[in-house]
Amino acid sequence: MENLRDLITDSVEKHGAKDAFIVKNKKGEHIHISYIRFYEEIRCLVEVFASRGYLGKRVAIIGKNSYEWFLANMAIQLMGGVTIPLDKELKILELEECLERSKADIIFCDEKTEPMIRKIGAGDRVKFQSIFNLYTGEKEDIRDLVNEGKNLIDHGANEFEKVEISERATSFLIFTSGTTSNSKVVMLSQRNIYKDVENTLLIADISHKDVNFSLLPYHHMLGSIATYLTLATGGTTVFCDGLKYLQKNMKEYKVTNFLAVPLILEAMYKKVMKTVESNGMAGKLNAIRGITRGLNLAGIRPNRKIFKGILEAFGGELRFLFVGGAPCNPEVIKGFQDFGIQVIQGYGLTETSPIIAGERPKQRKIGSVGFPLRDNEIVIENPNEDGIGEIVVRGPNVMQGYYENDSATKAVLNDGWLRTGDLGYFDKDGFLFITGRTKSVIVLKNGKNVFPEEMEVKINDLPYCKNNIIVGLPNDGDKLDLVVSLKIEYDGEFFKGKSEPEIREIIKADIEKINDTMPSYKRIKRIFITDKPMVMTTTSKVKRHIEIEKMLEEEASRNSEKNLQDK
Repeated sequence: MENLRDLITDSVEKHGAKDAFIVKNKKGEHIHISYIRFYEEIRCLVEVFASRGYLGKRVAIIGKNSYEWFLANMAIQLMGGVTIPLDKELKILELEECLERSKADIIFCDEKTEPMIRKIGAGDRVKFQSIFNLYTGEKEDIRDLVNEGKNLIDHGANEFEKVEISERATSFLIFTSGTTSNSKVVMLSQRNIYKDVENTLLIADISHKDVNFSLLPYHHMLGSIATYLTLATGGTTVFCDGLKYLQKNMKEYKVTNFLAVPLILEAMYKKVMKTVESNGMAGKLNAIRGITRGLNLAGIRPNRKIFKGILEAFGGELRFLFVGGAPCNPEVIKGFQDFGIQVIQGYGLTETSPIIAGERPKQRKIGSVGFPLRDNEIVIENPNEDGIGEIVVRGPNVMQGYYENDSATKAVLNDGWLRTGDLGYFDKDGFLFITGRTKSVIVLKNGKNVFPEEMEVKINDLPYCKNNIIVGLPNDGDKLDLVVSLKIEYDGEFFKGKSEPEIREIIKADIEKINDTMPSYKRIKRIFITDKPMVMTTTSKVKRHIEIEKMLEEEASRNSEKNLQDK
């Protein structure tokens, strides 16, 4: 099998009557969608696209994770089109730029973004052929299209079977986390995705019996790959009503597995431990964990029976977690594994569809991201004395390049080898460890990437700004939990006659205005203000590492003063 049509038709043949998805309607009732129904609704959409001359078109999808989102995506793929997944949290100017750069022909959106899309379409900058709502639309929505497709099929339409899928053609245009002109657009093929699914299934302990909890947003490859994996195995995908309903939904659907970023796992673990401590059971729990670890070493694994009460808090069936996107606290991983929940860490990028390495169920080492997937070669380029160098990878899941950006493509892609921009090393047992970034990108705990240069441009537009840097500073000393922070050097002459407190209030107010134009995860949460010149290189660039040290010293001083005041 080489493409997504092969993937879905194989699953329909093997698991046709089984639930591919379970969704909830507005009354709170569960709707069971079989593999057969999913396939038929894909076919209905393709017949409509064919009747309207849309075969092979570029289609943007903007909305929350849902059955409708994935239905639209699979129909786009099986009509030989190009899916352009976009972040539903984008502001109107960012959204407009993404639509213009990707040359989207058709838009699927939700109720929140539909007014913005129609406003963009009414302007001169971006033109598209049609707008459809994934749910209840102002005009046509996806249900209308499915019904239209059924009618076409009833009257003999059969264009679906005639569509030729070119598995190596560009089928996805995926924006990296930066969303202005500084961002890149990754070109992926169906073969890229399928091969990543095929090879990840060799390490992911999932089957047709599993219920996958779709948590991470589909506009990121890490979010969508979990649903592709589930479809390939004949499992069932369910959706979260919102993070505050996470525990309730896990019980409701009897979730067995999901793919998450560390932030979610750590929040779940903290909630469990807080409950244990409030009940005065922390000491007893630690003693039992010590005993079970000893039994595990002897090949005896009673964990799930012993910790049944804790597992019930997660619905009672949770058994497998795949974590990626950022480093995860080792104590959290150990904790889940003590309770009898298998945790596998993986590593990848959008450019690699996305997974290129992962632990194996029986080959794990806390802190590592395991071994390269089958068909993936990973080398450490220019290692230092500790064996740390840039991670370079080659495999069938490596991207085709960056859309309309030859210079950026040539900078990272050579003869099939991709320079990841990440630093790492292999230990003596062959486990891969990630140690940092070659560039300044801030990787947040929720898996989001913040590109400092993108935000620094906005800050530089302030009339009094002489220099600024955006960095990630540890939250309460936790180096795995970074907070977007700004240091700005202002021109004292601009504020002549104003006091220092007045200057600070003006700058903070301006930063808040800039924050309001960006998605929530990019918001600047810590501000360091100075009129002292920053340390510069001979090429007039800020020496980031020196300024970061100064920021940390200033923060430590602030905290010390606050502690004294509190006392």
